[in-house]
Amino acid sequence: MDLRGHRILVLDDDFYLANDTAAALRSAGAAVLGPFSDTASALDALDVPPTGAVLDINLGGGASFVTAERLAGLRVPFVFVTGYDPFVLPEALRDAPVLQKPTDAGRIVQALVACLPDLLTAAT
Repeated sequence: MDLRGHRILVLDDDFYLANDTAAALRSAGAAVLGPFSDTASALDALDVPPTGAVLDINLGGGASFVTAERLAGLRVPFVFVTGYDPFVLPEALRDAPVLQKPTDAGRIVQALVACLPDLLTAAT
């Protein structure tokens, strides 16, 4: 799985899961934004939009839906990784891929690769 050329935002309030996800993304060649543990920090990082994102739904202090909606508006693909049932997603976000926790970082990378545009194809 090759993520070279991709900038991936990671938003998860679980320090260990966020760091494992970021490490797996870096191993696949991605530049990682974050990991961030709250919506405000993630939104601040969107001045230059990433090419993809991995989002936990429950951030302790609230849900990541504002970030997801902003990413969707920017046409940035993302994957939710959560312990929650996908039915908690607002209707506008229900087409996003959802991985159930616990999952391993390799599956997260695979799910993200599946929804990202190929940068080499886009450049030609």
